[in-house]
Amino acid sequence: MKIDDLGDWRRSHYSSDVTPEMDGEEVILMGWIREIRDLGGIRFIVLQDKLGNVQITIPESEVNEETLSKSSSLHRQDCIAVRGLVRKMEKAPRGVEVIPKEIRILGIARQPLPLDITGKTPADIDVRLDVRVLDLRSDRSQAIFKIRHVVLEATREFLSGRGFLEVNTPKIIASATEGGAALFPIVYFEREAFLAQSPQLYKEELIIDFEKVFEIGPAYRAEKSHTRRHITEFLSIDIEEAFATAEDVMKVAEELMYHICKTVRERCREELRVLNHTFDLPRLPLRRLTYDEVIGELRERGMKIKWGEDIPTAAFRTLGEIHPYFYFITDWPTKLKPFYIKPRDDDPRISEGFDLMWSWIEIASGGTRVHKKELLIERLKEQGLHPESFKFHLQAFDYGMPPHAGWAIGLERLVMMLTGIKNIREVVLFPRDRFRLTP
Repeated sequence: MKIDDLGDWRRSHYSSDVTPEMDGEEVILMGWIREIRDLGGIRFIVLQDKLGNVQITIPESEVNEETLSKSSSLHRQDCIAVRGLVRKMEKAPRGVEVIPKEIRILGIARQPLPLDITGKTPADIDVRLDVRVLDLRSDRSQAIFKIRHVVLEATREFLSGRGFLEVNTPKIIASATEGGAALFPIVYFEREAFLAQSPQLYKEELIIDFEKVFEIGPAYRAEKSHTRRHITEFLSIDIEEAFATAEDVMKVAEELMYHICKTVRERCREELRVLNHTFDLPRLPLRRLTYDEVIGELRERGMKIKWGEDIPTAAFRTLGEIHPYFYFITDWPTKLKPFYIKPRDDDPRISEGFDLMWSWIEIASGGTRVHKKELLIERLKEQGLHPESFKFHLQAFDYGMPPHAGWAIGLERLVMMLTGIKNIREVVLFPRDRFRLTP
């Protein structure tokens, strides 16, 4: 099959622009063949583009021989351009069809297709990810990533409107950001370097200069967990605010959640319909539960958790049944939180750290930070870390570090909950986990 050039053709309309009121108008449409049916004497093509579908109708008695011949060689997922006339037709989807004058074949899809994007023939997640570029044309994938886009758009709108400055920090670093072993080492010329776990230290340093900052950027965790909610490369939404406490930034977080939920409901009605998913607007202020209260609720349900222990996944699932929507868990034991989270003044065993939960899924983690250099050095040592490895960060505390607080949201987990998707890999274009490095 000969592949045509685009030539002087340019798209005049998207599929959703074509309406019955345009009856008789000439249009140029471009996209991919979603469906093709030959009923003998008449052929129907469903053409898909970024905004939807439109029916191309090819009656043998009404089109020229070249167009008829080309249409007979087409297959599902071929990329084509169509120049034709709009015709009002009640029986057609949306009451409109296009009768082609000319078809240009711009790209050929290898047959048989490894995947049915209509979903009529279900495919395993790994099969879909192996041919992700095809899978992303499905209505389901299109809906997921349009919602993801709106979440990012709404986040930037909200934080910029609150006076936060968007920043971009290095993703190649010389030492651990959070401590621990979950780092990806890389060769950096003659030295060893690492992919950043988070922008934590940089965003703390930047509030000395800009007071309120946010970043939306990739983060890397070399965790071996292989679950439906873990990936090794993800997008982190971070804020840091000077002259603020945990409660101040919790208020920012809950108001951001409200804004995101409201925006998605308003701008993504069709996408939520495709996904057959809905959610209520959160009622503010969100409920605040202390670590002690959570442990008490779990013990009442027969779970044996000692004070100071982390909460296991099974216990979080139980919590999700009790609290199915957004809530905060506050006052975590200091030893369970990173070195930069401030211990409470009245009881150093308890931190000013918090987690934001949606049912049993952790969406965000944050807290008041340690802003006194001596205490930060002490906290590093308590966690078995070497202050010398953090000398450049500690140096920032010599130039007027203010009290501050912040948090980080895992975008993919939030999108999972907003879309009702059960596997985090589905909300990432090209996911990375312990076993997947391609495509």
